[in-house]
Amino acid sequence: MQGVQKMSEKEMSQYGEGIGFERIRRITGYLVGTIDRFNNAKRAEVNDRVKHGV
Repeated sequence: MQGVQKMSEKEMSQYGEGIGFERIRRITGYLVGTIDRFNNAKRAEVNDRVKHGV
């Protein structure tokens, strides 16, 4: 791949530092932090999903 640069170890250690977030999930095509605005059908999809360990 041309034009792709690797990050140095220092850059890797700082990657994402200072950016506060709890969790981002991709649920049914949407990037969400919480499901509090989902309707009952979307909440059921979330509950029916297979949970994978990190």
